[in-house]
Amino acid sequence: MSDVGAGILGFIGLSALAGILVTAAVTPALAVTGMAANNGISMFENLPGYLEIDDLSEKTDIYATQPDGSQALLASFFDENREEVAWDAISQYVKDAAVAGEDPRFYEHGGVDIQGTLRGAVSTYVLNQDVQGGSSITQQYVKNVLINNGVREAKTEEEKEAAYESATETSPERKLKEMRYAIALEKKFSKDDILKGYLNIAAFGGRVYGIESAAQYYFGGKHAADLTLAEAASLIAIVNHPEKFRLDYPESETNGAATVVDGQPVPYADNKERRDYILGEMLKLKKITQEEHDAAVATPVAPVIKEPSTGCQSADGSAYFCDYVTWVIKNQFDDPATTDVNEGSQMLQQGGLQIYTTLDLELQNRSETAIAENVPFVDARFDVGSVAVTVQPGTGRILAMAQNKKYSNDPEVTASSAEYTSVNYSTDYDYGGSSGLQPGSTFKVFTLAEWLNEGHSLRETFNGSRRTFTSFPAACYGGWSGSYNPRNDDSTSANNAVDATKYSVNTAFMAMAQQLDLCKIRDTAQAFGVRRADGLDLGQKYDLETGEVNPDEVFGPSAVLGTEEVSPLAMAAAFAGIANNGLTCSPIAIDKIVDANGAEIPPPASNCTQSVTPEVAHAMAYAMQTTFDGTASASDPGTGIPHIGKTGTTDGAKDTWMTGASTKAATAVWVGNVTGEANLRELDFPSGYAATARHRIWPAIMTIADNKWGGDVFPEPDASAFKQVMVDVPQVAGLSLDAAKQAIEAAGFVFEDGGQQDSNLPAGTVTGTDPSGQAGRGSTIRVFTSDGNGTTVPDLTGMTEQQARSALDQAGLKIKSSGNIDPTAVVESQDPAPNTAVKRGTTVSVTFSSALGGTTPGGG
Repeated sequence: MSDVGAGILGFIGLSALAGILVTAAVTPALAVTGMAANNGISMFENLPGYLEIDDLSEKTDIYATQPDGSQALLASFFDENREEVAWDAISQYVKDAAVAGEDPRFYEHGGVDIQGTLRGAVSTYVLNQDVQGGSSITQQYVKNVLINNGVREAKTEEEKEAAYESATETSPERKLKEMRYAIALEKKFSKDDILKGYLNIAAFGGRVYGIESAAQYYFGGKHAADLTLAEAASLIAIVNHPEKFRLDYPESETNGAATVVDGQPVPYADNKERRDYILGEMLKLKKITQEEHDAAVATPVAPVIKEPSTGCQSADGSAYFCDYVTWVIKNQFDDPATTDVNEGSQMLQQGGLQIYTTLDLELQNRSETAIAENVPFVDARFDVGSVAVTVQPGTGRILAMAQNKKYSNDPEVTASSAEYTSVNYSTDYDYGGSSGLQPGSTFKVFTLAEWLNEGHSLRETFNGSRRTFTSFPAACYGGWSGSYNPRNDDSTSANNAVDATKYSVNTAFMAMAQQLDLCKIRDTAQAFGVRRADGLDLGQKYDLETGEVNPDEVFGPSAVLGTEEVSPLAMAAAFAGIANNGLTCSPIAIDKIVDANGAEIPPPASNCTQSVTPEVAHAMAYAMQTTFDGTASASDPGTGIPHIGKTGTTDGAKDTWMTGASTKAATAVWVGNVTGEANLRELDFPSGYAATARHRIWPAIMTIADNKWGGDVFPEPDASAFKQVMVDVPQVAGLSLDAAKQAIEAAGFVFEDGGQQDSNLPAGTVTGTDPSGQAGRGSTIRVFTSDGNGTTVPDLTGMTEQQARSALDQAGLKIKSSGNIDPTAVVESQDPAPNTAVKRGTTVSVTFSSALGGTTPGGG
């Protein structure tokens, strides 16, 4: 059979059923006689009649708070750029233009315009011409709903394409189903509701959908309610053939800004022709006056394209925070039970969410400028990086997140210059692609916390001198043994937790860790929410060959000094926990989410846990405040607001940190190498010394925070936090000097060689210590040895003169007698006292007393 023949049969079938359809829809009570009619109605009635109208795919907007409390749009995300609006938010010109141009009998028929249907059928199925419009507005709405439903339910691009093809295929069957749905909709919804739905769902070219988004895109951000007559007609013209009549191809020969018709410039001529037709139809229907018509026809088509905010790159300096928010949505709202689709991503791209974030734009802007003023985006000498992130104590709300890069997730852009990256250095890998950064000495605060957890005090002394450490307790893997000899940053020493923190003395923290358990230090850090940025526990690492966790990796002594790769966000949140009486709240970026229907969706909540007791936190804060008279002195904002802080510098000054907090805001600043090993102590930036850029950034940010929110005085620690622990000094007299040194250091004291002294012990033998008895752990103990030339003064009490002389001669000492010396006289006193160590040949003064009474001077 020829194509024409097949077309005619299709037309006859469609026309017959269309007639029956209209009869059934318009006059359902009419008795339709004849077998053909009954059969036709039965077939039609068996078609699906209920159409579920799914939520439309709408753009999601992300907002941040401005200084005046209003919300500023950061970015939008969409598969289809659409914003649904109410009936009253659409210009009457738009409504009238839609009816006049697409379905003049819209308010008269029951869902199907039989004249238009038959006209379209003849053209499409009989004459084999291009598909002709014959569908009513209700039918067009049905088709778009079917497209929307199918595409939203699809999980892959292939499924989306198949859904679109199914909803738009040119066939009598599809048309009949569409007509059946249209009549059903007309029975359920009012004409105005259907027209509103149609205007909200219609395609306007590219990814622009719905009249509101079309108005904003094509006419400089206008709302649909504010469109002029000419603008309204131009937009409705696009609906008829979106690709042909869209207004964002200014270079088009037939529909561009410089189109020429019959030698005359006619901008966007194709659109104008269709627009003017619609205006003529509106005039025929008496929706506009002749004057309005003529003025609109005389108006050139003049679009003002306003590109929609798409993706985080439109958020400028807040882009990395924006990116973090998108990952929160994608990770927190994904259903782990499904593997072929990310529900969070679908929500973001299609859900029409209004996401109100925690970002404070005043603090954010200062964070951005503070970095820009002090750290270059690109440095020819090394791969420079810097971030600043601020978290609110007590809530976990992220107030600022800035980075010295421009955001882009376009591989071509990021490959073009080091100033672009999609990696968010502030976050974990799952929330921005970063593998983490070594925090250096800022990590020492967790050893301080565990020191206090275990009952040690701030003023308890220990041996903080530099030495080789050979073992550390670690119950979770049987203990660490080896050789570890960290150096200090300078010659400063410390033998208590306050000075160790104030001056960041490596060997002092090693001494503290040696009295603790490495696994408990790890657990304390994790109690504050600090884990590896790759998602593993502290101490764990992946094997690069197998991709599995390497069982040989442990949390060793170097980790105490900050060698684990963590995120600045985690460090800021941990310091916020310290400032919040030990109650740490996990970071959150979203305050509120409203869906497309105006209903609130609970955002991911902060989880607050008591990382350490308030008493321990108060003692930590006491020590950490002293850093502003120590290593953090250059970061003091000078606002009068109390702060805690800790500096950090990794080996070779590859990474430099300043992390600190008031009771209202905690900020972590990092400046260092993204990759590579450049030493920041050997480099200068235009703003000054590279290694101290952190000290110029941190106070700039915290000054704004202090002025904005203030800050409370940190509570004083309990008196027990300052107790001194006294321990027994080992009895080492008679030992060799090496054996005495081992005993002294094993007891937690600092050994010092006090030199030789006169003693009757063999030369080199330890004679005693100073102090002896008890001393504070970590105190310096001076140890003395015998020179071999000494002797001990014997106790002469009660001896006769002859006996005394004999005892002193035997000890190698001389005698000087005094008193009444007679046969009955005995020693009354002596100097030096008994048991005194003296040099041989020393004269001992002895006083005698006679039994007959009285004393008289004597000599000898």
